[in-house]
Amino acid sequence: MNREHEPHAEVPVRGMVYAAMFGAATAAGAWLIIPLPPVPVTLQTFFMALAATLLGPRLGAMSQGVYVLLGIMGLPVFSGGKAGLGVLLGPTGGYLVGFVAGAWLIGMLLRGGGRPGPFRIAPAVMAGYLLVYALGVSGLCLVARLSLVEAVSVGVLPFLLGDALKAAAVTVLTVKLQDRIRLGPGSRGLP
Repeated sequence: MNREHEPHAEVPVRGMVYAAMFGAATAAGAWLIIPLPPVPVTLQTFFMALAATLLGPRLGAMSQGVYVLLGIMGLPVFSGGKAGLGVLLGPTGGYLVGFVAGAWLIGMLLRGGGRPGPFRIAPAVMAGYLLVYALGVSGLCLVARLSLVEAVSVGVLPFLLGDALKAAAVTVLTVKLQDRIRLGPGSRGLP
């Protein structure tokens, strides 16, 4: 049994290193921009989903917690080079909370059942992205006081194509990499 998935198991050092690396990769993803119409796409959600598919719910969420913590501490790791607690409490803060929750959800959906294939990975990633959207839209509605239609129009629709492409890339990479990730003694990548 993979100890990473036991309720109160200690996190192996190797798992913490992977979580920190994926947190840093998510931070770098804010600076990696793909110019797709209608809006440029960053790679934050790509690294969030990849962390979740390869590390599982606990370490995947931890990796995104590292990312959010780096930004709160003042490092310019959020989209557009932003940083600080104000970003987390601002209109787009729901997306940041969504990264942690989305990573956890993706990892949970992939637990058990052996080595997941593309037809389990892709829907899990899309479910995680939907949770990020839901929390992000909630933040836009509450903080920016946008209507639901306005929030979806500016906070979801422009990103659907980019996130679909990222979900496909995460699926392919997960299939190729999942047996190479070793989280600690006795673990064999994904459960």
